Amino acid sequence: MAAPATAGASGAGALRAVLRRADFRRLYATRLASQTSDGVFQASLAGAVLFNPERAATPAEVAAGFAVLLLPYSLVGPFAGVLLDRWRRQRVLVAANAFRCLAVGLVAVLIAAGVGGPPLYASALVVVSANRFFLAALSAALPHVVTPATLITANAVSTTSGAVTTTVGAGLALLVRLGVGADNRGYAVIALCSALGYALSAAAALGFDRDQLGPDDVERSHRETLLDVVRGLVAGARHVRQLPSAAYALAAIGAHRFFYGVSTIATLLLYRNYFHDEGFFRAGLAGLSQAFAAAAAGVLLAAVVTPAAVRRVGKPAWISVLFALAAVTEVTLGLPFTMQTLVPAGLLLAFVAQGSKICVDTIVQETVEDDYRGRVFSLYDTLFNVTFVAAAMAGAIMLPPTGKSYLVVGLIAAGYALTSASYCLASRAYPAPPPPPSPPPGGTSRPRSRAHR
Repeated sequence: MAAPATAGASGAGALRAVLRRADFRRLYATRLASQTSDGVFQASLAGAVLFNPERAATPAEVAAGFAVLLLPYSLVGPFAGVLLDRWRRQRVLVAANAFRCLAVGLVAVLIAAGVGGPPLYASALVVVSANRFFLAALSAALPHVVTPATLITANAVSTTSGAVTTTVGAGLALLVRLGVGADNRGYAVIALCSALGYALSAAAALGFDRDQLGPDDVERSHRETLLDVVRGLVAGARHVRQLPSAAYALAAIGAHRFFYGVSTIATLLLYRNYFHDEGFFRAGLAGLSQAFAAAAAGVLLAAVVTPAAVRRVGKPAWISVLFALAAVTEVTLGLPFTMQTLVPAGLLLAFVAQGSKICVDTIVQETVEDDYRGRVFSLYDTLFNVTFVAAAMAGAIMLPPTGKSYLVVGLIAAGYALTSASYCLASRAYPAPPPPPSPPPGGTSRPRSRAHR
């Protein structure tokens, strides 16, 4: 396995260096405002659909909902990535947020009218698609506002804070629900509230110069043809094939996403159809909020621990350790099927999810050229969606309506253990190249290479 990188500042020093940069703080604010609204919007959908007492929540219906929301964008996401390497990313961040402000209005109208099924899913798909495009643009833009030596810390701060604020947004939605009610009209109001954060995110992105976030040295065309998009997508895929360290990291996190997805579907069903209130621990949407709060704590813990762990053992080793931890967590805390054990299990699994994502994000950013980065991150995002949809479909087949299955938990644990061992061996055989050194004062923060062009 590759030796851990030692170049760069210490954890506290790297964090101070990142936060001192005004351009990073602006991109950070763009992310936080948007992802807070993501939590509000997702809570409005969950309340209106999954936890509506007039609807049954079977495994097949939950799987169908995830498939409708995620799979269509997964098919067009890589093509959007090509455009991220053509269009100015600053413009993408502004336009995606402005578009979502309009789209959530349509969703709110449908919720208020009591419309469900395909029309509601299709309108929500519009919001989700714009969000995936937005997040891919953020990841591709991040190396433009930090130095290579602080990229791992910037990823930890950005993605972790984004995940936490999504949870905070869901909590804010629950507070709004206390005032507007839990009927269709109330959830419509909650959905509309998400437009505020999207508008603030767009305003923050407007503060960047139009070329500041890349892409660099790319001929921008205002009239992309389908053939241009296909060629760009093929070039991005070939670029990843030439980078085994990035390809194996993506494969490993894809496997994790599948196992994490099955666990998520089971958790939703347990809180919906199996658990009952037990003192402090609650069932239903309130109990699921407790689980999400624990997951948010796990995400924060990963942000604190992961940069230091990477400096000590390296990114591949830390990813392998995290997946091994997930296997142990599934067996020890998942199998009892109680809220008392499921809440800490959610914390640990979120710790694994966030820690591994920080590492894989950084591996991709360090190894993939900027001209391809938008395409690769869209492929990465597509991998996330497809594997989660596959997990939902597997859950529909394997899980009972209550979500309680000893066999499924055992298979998830075994899958995590196998992924941990396999990735450990693969990363030893194909170690990642060392990250680029920090530029001299006054120099560019993004060394350029044409090796793969």
